[in-house]
Amino acid sequence: MTWFAALLPISLFIYFSSFAKSIMNGEVYNSFTSWVPSLGINLDFRLDNLALLFTLLITGVGSIVFLYTTQYLKGHPKLLRFYVFLSIFMGAMLGLVTSNNIITLFIFWELTSISSFFLISFNNTEAPSRKSAIIALTITGLGGLALLAFAVLAGQITGTLSIAEMLQSPEVFANHQYSVILMVFIFLAAFTKSAQFPFHFWLPGAMKAPTPVSTYLHSATMVKAGIYLLLRFTPHFQNNSYFFTTLLIVGAITMLYAAFQTLFKTDLKGILAYSTIGALGIMVFLIGIGTSASITAAIVFIVVHALYKASLFLVTGTIDHQAKTRDITKLSGLRKVLMPLAIAGLIAALSSGGFPPTVGFIGKDLIYEATLHGGLNPVLLTTMAVLTNILMVFAGLLVGVKPFAGKQNEDLGEIKKPHFFLWFMPMILAVLSLLFGLFPSMVEALFTHNITPLLTGEESPHLAIWHGFNLILLLSAITIISGIIIYFIWKPSHKKEGSMMKFEAISPKSLALKFSDLFQKLSYILTRTFQNGYLRRYVMVILVLLTLVFGIHVFINPRIFLSVKEIKALNWNEIVILAMMLVSILFTVFTKSRLTAIAGMGVLGYTMCLIFVFYGAPDLAMTQFSIDTLTVILFVLVLYRLPKYLKLSNRTNRVRDAIVAMSFGTFLAFTIIEIMNETPLKKTSEYYAENAYVLAKGKNVVNVILVDFRGFDTMIEIVVLAISAIGVFALLKLHLKKNEK
Repeated sequence: MTWFAALLPISLFIYFSSFAKSIMNGEVYNSFTSWVPSLGINLDFRLDNLALLFTLLITGVGSIVFLYTTQYLKGHPKLLRFYVFLSIFMGAMLGLVTSNNIITLFIFWELTSISSFFLISFNNTEAPSRKSAIIALTITGLGGLALLAFAVLAGQITGTLSIAEMLQSPEVFANHQYSVILMVFIFLAAFTKSAQFPFHFWLPGAMKAPTPVSTYLHSATMVKAGIYLLLRFTPHFQNNSYFFTTLLIVGAITMLYAAFQTLFKTDLKGILAYSTIGALGIMVFLIGIGTSASITAAIVFIVVHALYKASLFLVTGTIDHQAKTRDITKLSGLRKVLMPLAIAGLIAALSSGGFPPTVGFIGKDLIYEATLHGGLNPVLLTTMAVLTNILMVFAGLLVGVKPFAGKQNEDLGEIKKPHFFLWFMPMILAVLSLLFGLFPSMVEALFTHNITPLLTGEESPHLAIWHGFNLILLLSAITIISGIIIYFIWKPSHKKEGSMMKFEAISPKSLALKFSDLFQKLSYILTRTFQNGYLRRYVMVILVLLTLVFGIHVFINPRIFLSVKEIKALNWNEIVILAMMLVSILFTVFTKSRLTAIAGMGVLGYTMCLIFVFYGAPDLAMTQFSIDTLTVILFVLVLYRLPKYLKLSNRTNRVRDAIVAMSFGTFLAFTIIEIMNETPLKKTSEYYAENAYVLAKGKNVVNVILVDFRGFDTMIEIVVLAISAIGVFALLKLHLKKNEK
């Protein structure tokens, strides 16, 4: 009965589909709930054309994945947990694409990273799964921090956290002094989430997750969160040429690099992982061109990629489920027992390669139209797009056709026919690729007709499967023929895959892991140095740092004015107290008895009490007297049973400690003298004096401050003292048993 879990995404898909007709007519739906109004953070959601595209992908593909999982993970002891994590992720993605408040968008952004961490590490008994999940969380977490920085900075500059209202200040994102910083932050967020070079390496590692996770997160939804972010903020950066140039360069590098990598992979999910990175690079590349044609191509390609890539992932999952392997060198002839799956794989592969009459053909034509009529160098842009698509044709045929063609490998043993859901779910996606290809007006009416004007202010190109004989058709033919030729000539092998390992040392993943190891070693050294378990080391580190702070302040901005007249004005009481303090300090430092040292510290505390008395603060004197008395008694009780006074440090350490203590005391004294010469701000004291009786009905201002104005702080102090007293009492009553030999 686990198929009941699929009712959630199916219901949501039907719900969001109900808005399609009105949104196609230009309506926008808003939902606003005040959350933290003092900070401008609200649960502000907005469903427009762009949000509708992603909500339908999230819930539509989610429905298919939920149903597929019922059989793929049938009988798994943690299936319920899997559905919980998957549902949390789906909710986070829906919140992300519909948020109109940049802070709530960030919150949902982070929820997708956290929930994906649990999904990638679902097989948590396997070390590779745990490692891949940590790497993915680290990279996407870095992007999350960048998004938060972008949100805060953009909110401060524009004066609003509403994404729609930020559009009223486009000059901020183009000409403001912080516009470059804003771009860096949004690029970090988008590139890490959507696996752009050099942050791409987390995505192939995430393939350790079960196939439904790879299908849902890493082809149709999560990896497109960065694409969504770039599309959503494209109008904000419309007047900033650096924004589009950067996207163009990064997208081009990513798509070429990833497409080239597919030539050497032998694992079906590995091939799909790098082809996914390549497809994401194409999307960023198209957004970077920045024309209405390129934005339209990006929108169509989002749909194209979601359909064929999710279908190929599910096909791969069924092959793995039935044949117990994903090694492309071992897979062949599976059509004999998996014919429906072979048909689904073939259609998805055709859409991946841009074969007519699939929607992939329309998407590929739009890409070439965008490159030929956009940018400063159309020839270069088109050449890069053609090379990438040729390799995408190869990758699609390798995954969707190769396992089913030829003679069946006898080493695979007997392969049983899969459950209905294991071939029908990818078939649905494949048929949709064919349906949208035959009727492109559906895609145009649902998405491009309204989204392109929303993002660019210009009309979108008309979608059609046939535009006549032209250069774009020629480029499509060259792409398909070249891809087929490479498919028949180039045979992936473990030897070829191994030959690429010689470059592993300079790969972004290896460099990132080396940096991680270096950081870990440095952290270990610093921890062992400063957090070695000895209280004296902690105190010394704190004093040294404070001495540096005080010292830098004194030397950079010396404002020490010591009046000799005030020193001469000391009376005999103060001189006697000062002498007692000096004697007690020297006695404490140089004595060889613990009890004598404790007595000296007690005398020092009592001299402080006398100072409070002479300066008219008897309440502080009583407090100090109580604390010092209690401290002396506790020290005596604790130290009474310890061995005799021993020298546990050498002379060098004692000299070092003396220098640290004297330096700290000296600079602290300088700071106090500086404070004494500053003109005090009396607003706070005047407020307390004027309102002590009026508001708190007390004539003793100090008592009123402690009890009323600082009542909560005083309560916490009392709690701390009570806990300390309980701890001391427990230590006094502690009786340790001697170790039995």
